[in-house]
Amino acid sequence: MANTFGNSYGLTTLCPLINGVHDEQSSYDKITRRRIQRLEEDAGSPFARIPNTYFARLFILNDVFFQQGNDVARDHLKSKYLVFTSNFHGELEPYLTGMWNNAEADIRSLWQYAVAFDKVQNADDFVAYIKKCQLTTTLFFNGSNDVALKEQLKALYVKQAFSEFALAHQGQDATALRTAFNNFMAEIKLDDLNQPSWTPGQTRLQNMY
Repeated sequence: MANTFGNSYGLTTLCPLINGVHDEQSSYDKITRRRIQRLEEDAGSPFARIPNTYFARLFILNDVFFQQGNDVARDHLKSKYLVFTSNFHGELEPYLTGMWNNAEADIRSLWQYAVAFDKVQNADDFVAYIKKCQLTTTLFFNGSNDVALKEQLKALYVKQAFSEFALAHQGQDATALRTAFNNFMAEIKLDDLNQPSWTPGQTRLQNMY
């Protein structure tokens, strides 16, 4: 089904940016691009605060890309576009509402120079705006499954933790290895999705062994 895969949703939006220059210095697309580039990454990313986000990406689309030679007629975009894509768990409107509620200041900054965004004043307006810019898609960027984010974060934690365990216990005899493994299983609390686990935006474990 378009835009959905099981319990996951693939959102793709193209929001046109205002043509022109701000204060006779920088074009609106360049200002927006610099703001994207200044965003924190990993756990500090505003998208790490948005519930149920598997993956999110922002970039500026300058024009269409052609692989043909120069002897073919080419169409060009009339505007540059702020492209926002996200794969997440759940339904679209609750996700966008959560996005606004958890990252309103960043959203206002990033979308400030998108056409007609000045009319967006609250979460409902933002939901309606994004839906107007939405493209139907059947292609998901993220390669994960469709289970809840907490389950995926726990799985990532266990995978990384087990790799660290294996590296730290090379060459031990069977008795010592069994004792260490039992301690490891008790420590990771396999059935507890809350802790220990990865946090949204986390990319590595530190000081486990």
